Formats: sequence, structure tokens, C-alpha cells
Amino acid sequence: MHNNIMEAGSRDRPPMLATGRYAQWLSCFLRYIDTKTNGDALRKCILEGPYIPSTVVIQDVPATEKSLAVSEHTTVETILNMSPTNKSHFESEKEAIHMILTRIRDGIYSTVDACNTAHEIWEAIERLQ
Repeated sequence: MHNNIMEAGSRDRPPMLATGRYAQWLSCFLRYIDTKTNGDALRKCILEGPYIPSTVVIQDVPATEKSLAVSEHTTVETILNMSPTNKSHFESEKEAIHMILTRIRDGIYSTVDACNTAHEIWEAIERLQ
């Protein structure tokens, strides 16, 4: 029965965590993530934590005939000025949370419900197993 549950996730969705099958689930879940187009970003969210926007230093820009000078200043990174890699990591957090939560049982869900990030959920599940 457990093998059927593990295989039920195969291509369309991640595997279901069955009691006593954490090691197999872990391996299958990470392999499933690797098949997604944003797999690297999902893996980072789960194993390392969400992307936290940082402070960006904007360098001096001298004045030209068509524009004014811009002095050096700092600004908080936004979705508009993130690198594509950081943007993918930032946007994948909700998807990673959803993928994990939909493939665990109610008993585990009630324990990880207070977690705010995919990484926190992942670590809580690991501790429970």
C-alpha cells in the first residue's frame, strides 16, 4: 500500500509522505522538484530558505547632456531590479510551501501549520521523522 502511495505522485504531483517512509519520500520529493522548470529555485527555498531582498548600492552616474547626475545611494532590492536568479528564488517560495503542504498528512500538517517558510516546514518535518 505504501509503495502505491509513493508512486501516486510520480509526474503530476510530488509523492505523498507515508508513515515510516521519510527517507524514500525525501529522495522522491527532491527528484520531483528537479523535474520542474524552476527546480533550482524551489530547491533553494526548501533547503536554504526564502530569498531575502537586500540593500543595493546605486553607483554615481555623471551628468550628460540629456540627463542629470545621480549621486551614490542605497535602495532596497525590489522584484523589478532583482537578477533573474534571485527573482526566481523569491517567487518560488509560495509554490514550494504549497508542494510540501499538499503531500503531508493531517497529523504533520497541524504541527507545521505555524511555520512561515518552506525551509521551516521542511526542517519541522525532518524533526518529526
